[in-house]
Amino acid sequence: MRKFLVVLDDSRECLNAMRFAAMRASHTGGGVEILSIIPPDEFNHWIGVGDIMREEARERIIAHFEVFAKWMRDKQGVDPELVIREGEAVPEIMAQVKEDGEIGVLVLGAATDKKGPGPLITQLTKNAGELPIPMTIVPGDLSKERLEAIT
Repeated sequence: MRKFLVVLDDSRECLNAMRFAAMRASHTGGGVEILSIIPPDEFNHWIGVGDIMREEARERIIAHFEVFAKWMRDKQGVDPELVIREGEAVPEIMAQVKEDGEIGVLVLGAATDKKGPGPLITQLTKNAGELPIPMTIVPGDLSKERLEAIT
C-alpha cells in the first residue's frame, strides 16, 4: 500500500496538506501517515522538567492528531497512523521516508504570506534531490471545493 506522509505542525497550511493527503489516499486506495516532530530544544532543561515537557508535547500531538484522524475516518474512509519523532524537522522527515518503504509521497502545505512557502518547504526543497519519493506542495489557501476537484 502506498502511503501519503504529512507533517503535523502548528501551521495553518497543515490543514490543507492533511485534506489533500486524505482525499488522495481515499481516491487511490492508499493510506496516510501523519508525522509530528518534537524539536530537541524544547527539552534542554533539567532532566525531570524535560521529561514532563516531552510527555505534554506528546499529549498535545495526540489530541491534535485525533481531530484529523476522526475527520479522515468519517469523511474519507481513511484510518491514518501517527508517528512522533524527536529531533530537527528535515533530518527526521528524511529518516522517516527512508525507513518506511510504504511511503510514496510527501505532502506539505505552503504558507500564503509574502515571506515564502515556509521554513520546512524551503529547507526540504534544498534536499529534494535526496528524497527517494515525490514531494507534493499544497497551497495553504486552496478552498475545500478546489481540493476536492484536484484530488
